[in-house]
This record gives sequence, structure tokens and C-alpha cells, in this order.
Amino acid sequence: MEFRLIDRIRERTAQGREDVKLGIGDDAAVVAPPAGQELAIAIDTMVEGVHFPHGTAAADIGWKSLAVNLSDLAAMGASPAWALLALSLPVQRAEQLGAFIDGYADGFAQLAQPHRLALIGGDTTRGALTISVAVHGFVPPGKALTRSGARAGDVVLVTGTLGDAAAGLQLLRRGARVDEGDGRATYLIERLHRPTPRLSTGLALRDRASACIDVSDGLLADLGHICEESGLGAEIETELLPRSSMLMASFDEVSVRDFALAGGDDYELCFTVPAALVAEVQSDLARLGCGATRIGRMVEGAGVRVRDAQGQWLEAAQRGWDHFA
Repeated sequence: MEFRLIDRIRERTAQGREDVKLGIGDDAAVVAPPAGQELAIAIDTMVEGVHFPHGTAAADIGWKSLAVNLSDLAAMGASPAWALLALSLPVQRAEQLGAFIDGYADGFAQLAQPHRLALIGGDTTRGALTISVAVHGFVPPGKALTRSGARAGDVVLVTGTLGDAAAGLQLLRRGARVDEGDGRATYLIERLHRPTPRLSTGLALRDRASACIDVSDGLLADLGHICEESGLGAEIETELLPRSSMLMASFDEVSVRDFALAGGDDYELCFTVPAALVAEVQSDLARLGCGATRIGRMVEGAGVRVRDAQGQWLEAAQRGWDHFA
């Protein structure tokens, strides 16, 4: 059974690369990193009921399990190359397990193939539905984006819109379906299940962003990591937070604000750039299709402070996702 499942995954995710000398089928993969490049490596684990709701479509799980890792490479300014996959699968009838594997592999491949990412190995075992993906990417020496380079006076920007994924999860918890209503639920739930890793944006930010992180646990939490690693504080304005029309049409103002500040799971990039480069960076990212919105600035001090439209400092009810809270 196990080897048949592995064969199904291999068939559906096949991606040829000259730097993969030996892929799935042996005890270890053999790869040849290109000369003059450094390796950026990231790994994420997703657990059913924690990182995706029970009943999520297998193809959506496949897409997202790769997307969250590619987003980490994007935040480092790296281009993707290879992936490893470890699957823990509950005991099911053979036909059910096969259908899940087929759907999972198809969703994974839909995201992997446009980026020429090759699945080069992994493992399968029995247990609660848990997926771990490790990705490897290339970045020129000394060019990786980090969380530690921000300077006081740098401008804080984010790509895309914030809060959509958290709103989609809220709708699912209320029993919403993707095929109902005027498309708002469909849009928000899709943003939850199929985030877009901003890989081209990460490449464009090399040599221009002073610090970068992807928004996985919520803007306040993730920008807080930049503050901590850079030894600074940040001030952001709630009125500047980019929010989609679908989000604003679906929830009240306070909920929309809280989703954008602390909801997480959007996998947009939050980054800092010197003030003199803001216009140039925004213009370039607009051409890439995701855009970037100025939301605040880095300051002397510590932590993230949030100011509302009236100029008052807010105490956010939530600061972001904590796996062990």
C-alpha cells in the first residue's frame, strides 16, 4: 500500500530539473546546487484541525502545504528548487486513501509546476492527518532578506490585502459554503485555502528591502519579529491597512480591523525599505500584480504600536496566532 501511494504522488508531481540527479525512489535524493548560490531551506508542518479545518478538500491541503513554505522562501528573497514531503495519514479504506492522495498531489503540483519545483523525496506513515513540507531554494551569496536589517525611519509596507484568510475561516466556522451568496464567501475562503506565495516580490526586494517577513501568524505578531530582531519599534496606522472589498462588505469595521491586524494566514509579505525607495518599490510591485501599501514606519523603541483614525493608540485584543497558547 505505502509504495503504491508513493508512486501515485510521484506520477502526479513529476517535474524535471537538471540539478536533481536522483529523486524519489531511493533512500535519499541527490541534488547538485548551482555554483555561486546559497541554499535557503524552510520547513512547515500542518495538522488537521489546527492549520486547516476538518473536511478541507485534499487538493486545497496540497496547495496550501506547499504555499506556506514557498512564502517563507519569498520572505528570504529566494527562488524555489526542491521539496521534501512527509505525510502522516489516518487509516482508511484503500480507495478513500487513494482518492485523498490523488487530490493532495494534484493540488501540490498545481502550485509547484509553475515554479519548476521538484518533489525529490519524503516519507509516509500512519497517524493523524499531518503534513510536513521542506523546501529548498537558491539565493545569491549575501543577498538573503532577513528580519534584522530594519533601521529607524524605514517605511513599513505590506503586499496584497490583509485579513481575508481569517475572515474565510470565520465564515467556515459559521457554516458558510463556497457556492453560496454573491461570491464574497467564495473569495475569502479561497484566500484561506489557496494563498499566493509572493515569490516574484521577494526577488524584487533583494538589495532594496532592509527587512522582510511573511504574514503567517498575523501582522502584529510578524512585524513584532522584525522589531525584535532589528532592535526597534514600529508604528502603524489602522486606516492605512489594505483590506479587500469582499472583506469590508462581509464584516463590521471592528472585525475587519482585527482580522487585518491579527488574523494571520494571508501569507503576504511585510517589509521595510528606506523612505527614499518607497515610490520605486511600490511602482515595481504594482507591475508584478500584487502591489504594496505603506502602513507605518520603524522607530526607536520596542514592539508594535497601532494608531486609529482619530490618532489614538489602540490596545489590540489579539496579537496573533500562538501554536502553544
